[in-house]
Amino acid sequence: MKTAIKVLFPALIPLLVLCGCTGKASEAGGKSGTKPSVPVVVAKAEAKDVPIELRNIGNVEAYSTVTIRSQLTGQITKIHFQEGQEIKAGDALFTIDPRPLEGALRQAQADLKRDQAQLVSVKLEFERVKKLLESSIASRDDYDKAEAAFHALEATIQSDDALVSKAQLQVEFTSIRSRIDGRTGNLMVREGNIVKAPDDILVTINQIHPIYVTFSVPEHDLAAIRRRLDKTKLFVEAQLPAETLTPGKTAEAPRGELTFIDNTVDATTGRIKLKAKFPNGDNALWPGQFVQTVLTLDVLKDAVVVPSEAVQSSQSGDFVFVVTAEATVQKRAIVAGVSRGGSTVIEKGVQAGETVVTDGQLRLTDGAKVTTQAVGEAVSAAADRGRTP
Repeated sequence: MKTAIKVLFPALIPLLVLCGCTGKASEAGGKSGTKPSVPVVVAKAEAKDVPIELRNIGNVEAYSTVTIRSQLTGQITKIHFQEGQEIKAGDALFTIDPRPLEGALRQAQADLKRDQAQLVSVKLEFERVKKLLESSIASRDDYDKAEAAFHALEATIQSDDALVSKAQLQVEFTSIRSRIDGRTGNLMVREGNIVKAPDDILVTINQIHPIYVTFSVPEHDLAAIRRRLDKTKLFVEAQLPAETLTPGKTAEAPRGELTFIDNTVDATTGRIKLKAKFPNGDNALWPGQFVQTVLTLDVLKDAVVVPSEAVQSSQSGDFVFVVTAEATVQKRAIVAGVSRGGSTVIEKGVQAGETVVTDGQLRLTDGAKVTTQAVGEAVSAAADRGRTP
């Protein structure tokens, strides 16, 4: 019997120790049953006006472009402008040597005067033969000849008059003037050059006041654009690259009106061409320049907006974590709208003034306790940690 007790006693010692440890662990667990708070970054949902915008890359085009060519062959004797100069409609551009054409004009004018003088004599002869015919002195044949000579000389004078007009027009062509307001481009000829009509290009003029910005949008946006355009004017901003702005100054983006929708969708790209007209009084836009276009379709009044980081996605849809007054979070399903500039419109699920979690969502569950920190405070704390050696 004593031997059996001796054998069992060592075997019971580990069981007693294990039971004691389990009891202590259970007691410790009972004392610390609450889970620690999860630190998160939060932000307030705001109500503000949100524009519905379509952003695309656009290209600046001249309002009109005129290629200047000579209408006659001759030598350029004078150029009246500098390359790149602003000019007005009617300003002189080139003078082509007018002397050969002025001589032709004087010759045509002299021929006209000569034939006009002959017409006086032929007319008197015709009237004299007509009276003689009436008195039965002249023959009908003499009358017909006098009448034919008179009408032939009238036709000759009409031809002379046309030649004079043509010669005058040729002389006018020696002075080439601008038909539009605009800016001149690269000068292709110099004084003394012989230009051949109509092949040689002398200069190109671009009208830049006003000016066009051309861009394209996906075809699925076409219906919305047309609906809004039927009700009101649509405006487009052309955002310029930062390097084009004067240092130290904040320039407003040029603003123009949508004036053109192409009549065909490009079958290869699925996009449609649009065009907006800008006053361009400050020459901010330049032909050939690429810009970011912003077409404002509508403005959502008092829309509820949260930082885009607050919106999470799952198989059941989008959701956010809303912080309650008890410092816990509520997982709430939402309907998200448009996103612009780092913010997202919440169409349903969140009210203005509620607090949403923007960082730390991975550690959260519905009803979890949280310790909140605003976005600005979180950025400051991160900067301080970065400065700590």
